[in-house]
Amino acid sequence: MIAHPFDRLRQRNPFSFAGDVALWLIAALHVALLVVTAFVLFSVSSAKAAEPPACTGEDLLPALQKTDPATYDKIVAEAAKTPNGKGIFWKIEKAGLSPSYLLGTMHVTDPRVLAMPKGASEAVAGASTIVIESDEILDEKKAAAAMLMHPELTMFMDGTTISDHLSTEDAAKFEKGLKTRGLALAAVVRMKPWILSSFVALPACEIARKAAGASFLDKHIAEDAIKAGKKVAGLETLAEQLHAMAELPVEFHLQALIETLELGSKMDDVIETMTLLYLSGDTGMTMPMLEAVAPSAPGKDESAYAAFEKRIVTDRNKIMAERAMPLLAEGNVFMAVGALHLPGKEGLVELLRNQGFTVGAVE
Repeated sequence: MIAHPFDRLRQRNPFSFAGDVALWLIAALHVALLVVTAFVLFSVSSAKAAEPPACTGEDLLPALQKTDPATYDKIVAEAAKTPNGKGIFWKIEKAGLSPSYLLGTMHVTDPRVLAMPKGASEAVAGASTIVIESDEILDEKKAAAAMLMHPELTMFMDGTTISDHLSTEDAAKFEKGLKTRGLALAAVVRMKPWILSSFVALPACEIARKAAGASFLDKHIAEDAIKAGKKVAGLETLAEQLHAMAELPVEFHLQALIETLELGSKMDDVIETMTLLYLSGDTGMTMPMLEAVAPSAPGKDESAYAAFEKRIVTDRNKIMAERAMPLLAEGNVFMAVGALHLPGKEGLVELLRNQGFTVGAVE
């Protein structure tokens, strides 16, 4: 057993982990959920619970507004400063082209998220081309096989297992977290920590819906498009997304896994709060909220998280904007990508405007 490298983390307030883990989760959830899906297909016990677990997360903001109104007001003020931080559904226009649309998504199967904002279903129905982050999600078994072709990106190749990198206590927590989701440690013991975090960070109710065959929003949109005979295009390959995650230091991902284990069920509250902000279109409040409920710990390596955000969010924004150009040039496109990629000076909304498009929120 390798000595635990993050014992200092145990002295932190439990919610001080939330911001770090949630930043990882909302940025990587597309890949994480696909990985989870792949292993749900092959690893979930056949003796699934007849009654799926209930979603138990609670919104953190009402209590914060009541107990600490100054901090709540600061969150709102910070969100107001975020370019394009209000709205998840946008209209893309350019002279001579039929309008296109951009929907920010959450890569989850939550029925509230699947409902989509007003006008989005009609925009999907009228579009000639549907664009998502990766069209490889349409065939989960094929996607799983593709991941197995790059074992060095997802597996420990040095003979170690995840148990070798965790303390006895954390290893026990990890195994327990897997069991509540119908997964066996033996099936995933060689997987890299960034993948394993997916299994214990996502709520049990989300895993259960996936095990029952539910599609997350992006996949749901693409599946309906295929049935309607529409063209579906992807902006990235799964291999590219895997590479982006795998390029970051394993220590970074190991810390995220340990922090997720420390949070336990409290992570459900963070995800529920994020979901409600998404549903209200307040994407600009997400990061200020996380920073408020999860202040950075003394001595934390902020540069590692800056590198993470650049590689997983900002760099990918630029790639997606560039690859979307020839598709948007044809007009009548419906594009759906993670909502985290939309706001900010280097978000997709601003990048598309820089390419000469008029982009406005749909009310």
